[in-house]
Amino acid sequence: MKVLSLTFLLTVTLFSAWAQPTQKPVIYGKNWMAITGKPLAATAGAITFQKGGNAVDAACAMLAATCTMWDTLSWGGETQVLIYNPKTKKVIAINAMGVAPTGATADFFKSKGYNFPPEYGPLAATTPGTVGGLIYMLVNYGSLSLEQVLAPAMELAAGYPIEAQAANAMERGKAQIKTWPYSAKVFLTHPGEKREAPEAGEIFVQKDLLVTLTKMVAAEKLALKSGKTRNQALMAAYDRFYTGDIAREFVRGAQEQGGLITMQDLAKWKPLEEDPLTVNYKGIDVYKMQQWTQGPVMLQALNILENFDLKSMGYNSPKYIHTLYQAMNLSFADRDFYYGDPRFSPTEPMKGLLSKAYARQRASLIRFDKNDADIGPGNPYPFEGKVNPYIDLLKARGYDLDTGKRNFAPKHDLGKNTTPEALYHDRLWLGTTSVEAADAAGWVVSITPSGGWLPACIAGNTGIGMSQRMQSFVLDSTINPFNVVAPGKRPRVTLSPSLALKDGKPYLSSAVQGGDTQDQNLLQFFLNVTEFGMNVQQAAEAPNFNTNQLWLSLGGTKTEDRRPKPGQLLLQSATKEEVRNDLKKMGYVLSFENRTSGPINAIYFDWKHGSMWGGSSNHGEDYGIGW
Repeated sequence: MKVLSLTFLLTVTLFSAWAQPTQKPVIYGKNWMAITGKPLAATAGAITFQKGGNAVDAACAMLAATCTMWDTLSWGGETQVLIYNPKTKKVIAINAMGVAPTGATADFFKSKGYNFPPEYGPLAATTPGTVGGLIYMLVNYGSLSLEQVLAPAMELAAGYPIEAQAANAMERGKAQIKTWPYSAKVFLTHPGEKREAPEAGEIFVQKDLLVTLTKMVAAEKLALKSGKTRNQALMAAYDRFYTGDIAREFVRGAQEQGGLITMQDLAKWKPLEEDPLTVNYKGIDVYKMQQWTQGPVMLQALNILENFDLKSMGYNSPKYIHTLYQAMNLSFADRDFYYGDPRFSPTEPMKGLLSKAYARQRASLIRFDKNDADIGPGNPYPFEGKVNPYIDLLKARGYDLDTGKRNFAPKHDLGKNTTPEALYHDRLWLGTTSVEAADAAGWVVSITPSGGWLPACIAGNTGIGMSQRMQSFVLDSTINPFNVVAPGKRPRVTLSPSLALKDGKPYLSSAVQGGDTQDQNLLQFFLNVTEFGMNVQQAAEAPNFNTNQLWLSLGGTKTEDRRPKPGQLLLQSATKEEVRNDLKKMGYVLSFENRTSGPINAIYFDWKHGSMWGGSSNHGEDYGIGW
């Protein structure tokens, strides 16, 4: 009896530890679900559903609204999409990432003294992808017109009460904003005053952006009036943006401020539909974008972790944290060296990287007594029947694939990291929002859009902030031979939506903001649900941890700004003392924050009851509405 009582008490205690009461409620819906980074933008999704739109239409409306509200992105940024199509019962990926413009070469940036392309300004800009991605989604999978979908965003551009988050970001960045005349005109509504940016609640008007959006809708309406089909009319709006008068003003404004983007760059760029990458984790099929994103990191980590009994370790126990930390480090080491744009040579070894046999080999490297600061890229090539062409390059970096002795940072990068901690963490978490939508017909959409965040350089009189994603390229092939900048190439980005199917049906849809932490946090969210039985809101709010033992993808033009910090572990402030002590004994350098994750937005599909459960993290302004 005593044994039974102890077992029961232990079970209750563990469950209570895993499933804490939440600060926000689960959002329940039967007909549709709309979740994104701003309450007004979620309302745009709800409005679109009420118009009769499907989840794709609603997702596009929320994307348009978040761009207009500068929710760490703008209309000149990039969009990454996973869609479950209930008609084909398949997941597809839409790649609406812009490319490096004409003249954007490694030698060009090196000649300006950079080790990486710049963080901000016209030289940080890839070609805009979000407009093309949005229209592509509507043409192929939506049902409403562009006018209907953009109506909420156009109303916002005409004037909306701006939130403190965006208004304060404008004020903080005003010194940089003043170096770009078109940005200053939009963001600094009170020039010369002590506070030059808008105040929270002030009606923020974007006349130039409204004109741009109106021109796109006008092109659609004119095409319809002339007898064109819905899809032809949508493409007329696309063409006006990428080859017409909007494009000309965008290019003029970008080049006037020192940018490289040409009319040919805009005309040649196209959104792409792709097959996502996928692995099966204990009966659940998990889908991510291809290797021009960091998405496969989560797939690699799941393959590694499948070799361990995570549940028996206990949620966020020292052993659990250590195991996930090591699995993430192994996966990120591969990301940092092997991921890049698959449309450019060389070809990334993704078959090997995602093989279960390779994962078992990588899992065997995990030591359970201490952090391994020497983890480096593995050798996936034998797992796809090939010889690694970069053995010598890896050895030159300080990796020895034969003995297992590896040094994470290239030899020429070793030394004291002088980047202040606050700045480093800011770079780790930089940017992005997320969009989640689903409907009763079975459409599911997960988007991680970004680019053009504040302080943004606006291109001429378009009202459109340019992307800053060029900074995710490298200039040195010893860091990553697959991700060296070149004209027409997509950078390897952090942006990473997720979809999961169980028994062939939608199970989880999720995305999160947070730069290099995205797939760290989405991995833990997924395990919170699948291993520890948390509901979608509990899993979104649960304390996460982050590894900094990786090359930063964003921020800083010098190598010392980006290099890994082996053993550095960010924990939630409430982490128990005994857990801290055990982790310190393993060689971890601990830091603590109340917030240990970007805002996670997610939808869980309850097939038993025929309902959708929405989760929206308590770490930001993210908000959801269901019906």
